[in-house]
Amino acid sequence: MRIGELARRTGVRVETIRWYEKAGLLEEPDRSASNYREYDKASLDRLTFIKRGRDLGFSLDQVSQLMNLTRSPGENCATVDAIAVHHLTAIDRKIADLTALRRELTGLVDSCAGGSIGDCDILRALSPEGDHESAP
Repeated sequence: MRIGELARRTGVRVETIRWYEKAGLLEEPDRSASNYREYDKASLDRLTFIKRGRDLGFSLDQVSQLMNLTRSPGENCATVDAIAVHHLTAIDRKIADLTALRRELTGLVDSCAGGSIGDCDILRALSPEGDHESAP
């Protein structure tokens, strides 16, 4: 299949597929007599794996590590578990940060009395000196 078909079947943009090839995540395919890239089922499977890993938020480095681990199906999966736990810890940290951010912004929005810009608590909170008139 050509690159456009591979892109359509995986939901990955053509430019991204080419980038994955340059980065070594996806092997460069054979070329047809007319110099078109010709992808096989293995390329489709590999790109689907990359896309799913990225959809789950794994970094490209983590996806690469996980793909490399698939080459040793008889090995213990402790390394896979460690990568996933590390990623899950990072997600939990981001959720905690976002929860704190939401709580702070909710407090600012709730404090809005609907008055004039000069009395806006949200703008006052954003200003370095607590006075929105000095803000850019």
